[in-house]
Amino acid sequence: MGSKTFLDFLPINFRHEKSFFTKNNLNDFEKLSNLSDLEINAIQRKSQLCTLNNLKKIRAIAIFKKQIGISPPEAYLLLHCGIGSIKSLSLSTPYELERKIGRLERSLRVRTTTDITFTILKKWIKRANKI
Repeated sequence: MGSKTFLDFLPINFRHEKSFFTKNNLNDFEKLSNLSDLEINAIQRKSQLCTLNNLKKIRAIAIFKKQIGISPPEAYLLLHCGIGSIKSLSLSTPYELERKIGRLERSLRVRTTTDITFTILKKWIKRANKI
């Protein structure tokens, strides 16, 4: 079994985008984090099954991974909690993030499999403030 790429960590609802990126050899989070809005729009025009929203989420997840060192599942969790950029992360407090994650878990009636502690949240926010 081969090593997992950045795209392998994305959920099934990103299957069309994953397929497009794999075919076009864009499976590195470095490349994905550097996509411009114009490039994302061009991808969406080339592949009608790729949604603009999903493409932007993938870029945001790649940016979180590249600049903050957050794993894709943790970055995806942040996106679901309304934190979509480094700036919005830097403006948050650990208490606020913890509350949002807890609210998301309660509304979905699911406990997340990530081990996100208060200390980790503070570390992410500190890194985001440095950027």
